[in-house]
Amino acid sequence: MEQRLAKFIASAGVCSRREAEKYILDGRITVDGKTILSPAFNVTGDEDILLDGEKLKAPEAVRLWLYYKPTGLVTTHKDEKGRTTVFDELPDSIGRVISVGRLDLNSEGLLLLTNSGDLSRELELPKNAWSRRYRVRVHGVLNQNKLSEVQKGVTIDGISYGKTEITVDSQNGTNTWLTVTLNEGKNREIRKLMAYCGLEVARLIRVSYGPFQLGNLQKGELKEVPQKVLKEQLGKRLVK
Repeated sequence: MEQRLAKFIASAGVCSRREAEKYILDGRITVDGKTILSPAFNVTGDEDILLDGEKLKAPEAVRLWLYYKPTGLVTTHKDEKGRTTVFDELPDSIGRVISVGRLDLNSEGLLLLTNSGDLSRELELPKNAWSRRYRVRVHGVLNQNKLSEVQKGVTIDGISYGKTEITVDSQNGTNTWLTVTLNEGKNREIRKLMAYCGLEVARLIRVSYGPFQLGNLQKGELKEVPQKVLKEQLGKRLVK
């Protein structure tokens, strides 16, 4: 069965489909010895498909892991500042994986990892509205009016942020634990929303992403989601 070349590359776990399209346009992909410059080119997978001269493996079964990202790690395959990345800390046995979204350097908690660029892209798409839930410890005096504004959706520095669910879990003086639920994770969104409310984030832990939970995972621990659970949660369209 034929499929778009970019989709084949993403399914092989090399990168996302968007990145695959860029690889093709940059002339880095050859099919049976011919450089392909169109992401719309179709392949069956039986061809000799090379990236930078190295043969791509046939797409593997879609796999997904839950990982408790500690603070101090960046979510990128290569950091220009030489900092330790999430992928530096993973065991070689899982092969090459990519993350579903990111957690910044000072954030911790649940990070989804997959060998499928297509799955990563699907889970990140805003239109799919996969909720992300966080436990957030903040310093400062709560301003209920500001919190209400954030919950309804606000624009900060020209960037619009949608509705946000915020629950106050506990307070001790100026230290407060909140549960914050988003349906779209923009860059440093929670930190910017809290700053808008006059609050400083002291700790930020992602505890769920869609139906997948951090649970009792320990920092640095990795756990694969069973295929049965993947198919139940994501459907056969995404997990074959």
